Amino acid sequence: MLVAVLLFVIVMGGILLAVDRPKHVPRWLVAAAFVGPAVLFLGFGLVYPALRTLYTSFFDRTGAEFVGWANYVAAFTQSEFQIVLRNTALWVVLVPLLSTLLGLVYAVLVDRTRFEKAAKTLMFLPMAISLVGASIIWRFVYEYRALLLDAEGNPTNQQTGLLNQVLVWLGLEPQQFLINSPWNTLFLIVVMVWIQAGFAMTILSAAIKAIPDDIVEAARLDGLHGFQMFRHITVPSIRPALIVVLTTIAMTTLKVFDVVRTMTGGNFNTSVIANEFYVQSFRQFDAGMGAALATILFVIVVPIVVYNVRQLRISEEIR
Repeated sequence: MLVAVLLFVIVMGGILLAVDRPKHVPRWLVAAAFVGPAVLFLGFGLVYPALRTLYTSFFDRTGAEFVGWANYVAAFTQSEFQIVLRNTALWVVLVPLLSTLLGLVYAVLVDRTRFEKAAKTLMFLPMAISLVGASIIWRFVYEYRALLLDAEGNPTNQQTGLLNQVLVWLGLEPQQFLINSPWNTLFLIVVMVWIQAGFAMTILSAAIKAIPDDIVEAARLDGLHGFQMFRHITVPSIRPALIVVLTTIAMTTLKVFDVVRTMTGGNFNTSVIANEFYVQSFRQFDAGMGAALATILFVIVVPIVVYNVRQLRISEEIR
């Protein structure tokens, strides 16, 4: 830490010295002093690892033999990896849509109500919990215990999982929610939706409050109320915010690792790409396949990022 602080002082001292004496130091050198460290860190921290991962994906598990596209072919043709891709597709489609829908409906319902602040705080609260912490909470919710019955057929033990205990109170059999495929993937998705709905609600609520009052008043004079107001005024007015929320949650979902790793470890057909390339790289020691899966994940994320940036630019031009 001492060395890092000294280096920082030296670099910043050099930059400030160059700024204070512009007559003796060329402008390009001053610009390079400011931009150079960021470019170097970006190159060594992002560009080089990305290129190295792409290079490794064309080799076998040991990195000694060149296998071309074999790892990518295996990722799209072998049944175990097809399940991973299917699960990832479910996550990317359902989590952004459900989170945004819940957040939007909630924001509209509590907007300008007396308990608005308290309601929004409760909705946003899961965002303050780490993904690992949220996963542990929901593991307890889904916890299963085999029923022990007495001579009369009544259960003698209680379920520690909240959801299973509710089923028992309703006279139903408790279920192993995290084991039974493919429904277990949907129960994992619920955890991410629970977390991200608060984020969606916060952004969309701010966008709704930014709708000009004259537009709302004009729509009411034209006879729009309730769902018609929501459909024809609210949704079109907050379209840029909706796109930002959807794409941001989609990118977060593509990188989901904590929930799957904490709750099931990727077992019972619940693994996703983010978890699988970790397993292949650091558990199976198949560097080539792990790099190929990481590259596939990167290729999926890039179009979403590009689309998000384009929409932001369009919204800025409109303003």
